Amino acid sequence: QQQQRTQGEKNKEKTDQMQSQNGDVAENSSNDGSYHYRMFNFFNRKFKIREPEPPLDVKMAFMHFSQDGLHMKPSEFRRFMVEHQGETGCTLSRAEEIVNNIISSRHHITRFTRNGLNLDDFFHFLLFDDDINGPIKLEVHNDMTAPLSNYFIYTGHNSYLTGNQLSSDCSEVPIAKALQRGVRVIELDIWPNSTREDINVLHGRTLTTPVSLINCLKSIRDNAFVSSPYPVIITLEDHLTPDLQAKAAEMITQIFGKMLYFPESNKLAEFPSPESLKQRIIISTKPPKEYLEKDHVSASTKLRDASFDDASTNSSDLEGYDSDQDLDDFEISDPKSGSGLRVAPEYKHLITIHAGKPKGTLKDGLKVAADK
Repeated sequence: QQQQRTQGEKNKEKTDQMQSQNGDVAENSSNDGSYHYRMFNFFNRKFKIREPEPPLDVKMAFMHFSQDGLHMKPSEFRRFMVEHQGETGCTLSRAEEIVNNIISSRHHITRFTRNGLNLDDFFHFLLFDDDINGPIKLEVHNDMTAPLSNYFIYTGHNSYLTGNQLSSDCSEVPIAKALQRGVRVIELDIWPNSTREDINVLHGRTLTTPVSLINCLKSIRDNAFVSSPYPVIITLEDHLTPDLQAKAAEMITQIFGKMLYFPESNKLAEFPSPESLKQRIIISTKPPKEYLEKDHVSASTKLRDASFDDASTNSSDLEGYDSDQDLDDFEISDPKSGSGLRVAPEYKHLITIHAGKPKGTLKDGLKVAADK
């Protein structure tokens, strides 16, 4: 027993020594031999989604119409709608209905204990809630006969993704839903499939699962003008070879038919108006170059092969090229063509809006150029 106690004391001394070295402070809190350890080396990580903060005018309106400055009751909300928004037909029962709908949609657990809107609820109602706070007038009340470049356009981004940009599925369903909500610009990232004989839509160099281009085009055709007759712009982020560009052009012309708009001449003196482009589909992408410098052809071929080959690709194949260089900065050359001729003529002819990064200031980027 004496030997066992001695060994136990030795083990305890070793434990105390190790904990002291690791930055632990041991405190004997009782007589039963138990110890409590207070850690002083640790990390505290906080993850929080940053939401847009209500602007000053929204804060001032909320403070003006809410009696306590913290919550806006239905009667106060009605006064805001009548006096500030000019909706004189808003009754107290209608105000109560709106407030209850906002609370139910934003506060699922505590909705039964709330009887008014907080500032964030009020801000969300004004700017983000199309279902509850839709447009006052459904009919178009703006002049729609100016060139298309004069208007703000409801634009989608990665319109084919069902979830996050790294590992979600790609599908034509989100495209249909976006168009049904009134989105007028659909973005498609187009890549060769695994056999390089057909075209997929996916978020490149990620784990997203692809969807075929033809399914996406059919979804656009079937839903383009469900919510609005005004034109739909398809923005293509093109990673195709000339052969596949020609195939894409064939798909686009066959699926959209007379819905597809493209100018008869290469340049437009002035872009058509939304009114004249009703029920039309427009293609936008970065114009492909017809010829490449020899070194760019070589670089793009190596980068393309590295991006599509399997994991056995040797990193030395890219020696001499900047690994941080985006593939979009290179044209993708056709390995079957030794001449460097790059463009499928049918594909180039369909490009109505020449996409690209604007140069200079925002004011410069918004200028209307006759050759663009």
